[in-house]
Amino acid sequence: MNNPLISNLLRDRSRGVNNPQKGLVIGNRIPKDYFITKGTGESDITIHAGSYHLALKAAGIERANIMTYSSILPSIANLVDQPTAYAHGAVMESIMAVANGNAGERVSAGIIYGWLHDRITEKKYGGLVCEHNGNYTEKQLEELLRASLNELYYNGFEEEYALGNITLLKESFVPIKKYGTALVALCFTNYVYPIQE
Repeated sequence: MNNPLISNLLRDRSRGVNNPQKGLVIGNRIPKDYFITKGTGESDITIHAGSYHLALKAAGIERANIMTYSSILPSIANLVDQPTAYAHGAVMESIMAVANGNAGERVSAGIIYGWLHDRITEKKYGGLVCEHNGNYTEKQLEELLRASLNELYYNGFEEEYALGNITLLKESFVPIKKYGTALVALCFTNYVYPIQE
């Protein structure tokens, strides 16, 4: 055992190898197609396995394991119709706004998004998304969503890109039962996997 690399590997002190595997190096996957959905739910039992689940059911995504993203859409993202079926327990990644509340209090969730285009070439650069949730009226929710999108745009994108094609989605209601949930989501259905050299 005169080879220090092998010796360190055996002692778990190094993760290097002297004969690296050959194969594809795949970069971070890029979300491609997405659909829009929303729903409300209410329960006298609880939020998570109650009103939240029922809001997911109303949105048609209750059989998926939901993961949430932050607020960026890649340029290749394309709006499609909501799939009619998917595998039970499948991972569904989304940009989502969720509001939870109690009986008699308004719960509102909303998403706003728009597309950036290069000011010179007019080429689509990507999208910006903002979410809000809380005990807002629909008018307050819309004002907050528009203000958030403007703040994001004017702090990093305004000089190079024009913002347009803005879409605003919202769900708002006052639950009668003990707990209520409103949600709005952009859900991704597939991805591009870039292959790196």
